[in-house]
Amino acid sequence: MPHILLVDDDEDILTLLTHFLQNHACRVSVARDGAEMFAVLEAKRADVIVLDVMLPDESGFDLCRRLRTGSSVPVIMLTAVSDHTDRVVGLEIGADDYLTKPFNPRELLARIKAVLRRSEANHAPQPRDTRPMLCFGRWRLDVTRRELRSDDNMLVSLSAGEFDLLLAFAEHPQRVLTRDVLMDLARGESHAAFDRSIDVQVSRLRRKLEDSSKSPELIRTVRNGGYILMAPVSRS
Repeated sequence: MPHILLVDDDEDILTLLTHFLQNHACRVSVARDGAEMFAVLEAKRADVIVLDVMLPDESGFDLCRRLRTGSSVPVIMLTAVSDHTDRVVGLEIGADDYLTKPFNPRELLARIKAVLRRSEANHAPQPRDTRPMLCFGRWRLDVTRRELRSDDNMLVSLSAGEFDLLLAFAEHPQRVLTRDVLMDLARGESHAAFDRSIDVQVSRLRRKLEDSSKSPELIRTVRNGGYILMAPVSRS
């Protein structure tokens, strides 16, 4: 049973989601602020954190930043604002997904399952003799281990979303991919129709892969088209 940590100061939402998730085979813990959230995490591991942006002590953004300094637990942000700015900020600081209030609990459950699948794929042990490798430029993408390494074997830390997006580029090199196509390839049916999230993820990838993210040579923007991975890709 996955352990879901709900962080929200709205008692009605906590009660509703606790009952709903428990009825769908989840263990649930609740926290009403940052102090309670870290106290729960210190006592037991969470598989997914559902984190509200508006909290009484620190904002959900601040808590996500603190969390990302030492943890890769998947985070789904809840925001009461439909403005895309909140969603962009959440993605930039390392959130895995976002949902705007009010929402259907079934949609939240679907997003929880999606981030759990990506997280499990990231940490699943794999046999050493069956590791497909995609090589481009000075990078090697280990598909089975879900690792990115440079040509001098330096490991580059990627979130689940960043890895899935880079894999989409590497499997379709030297082709213009629109934002919608990238959304479908990287996130499947779990994504919302929000183009800017792809822009944010591409920007984060460039900062990790390019010598200059302001003048990218590896992942280029195609005006009115989308993005393209310029380098040829070989498999080994």
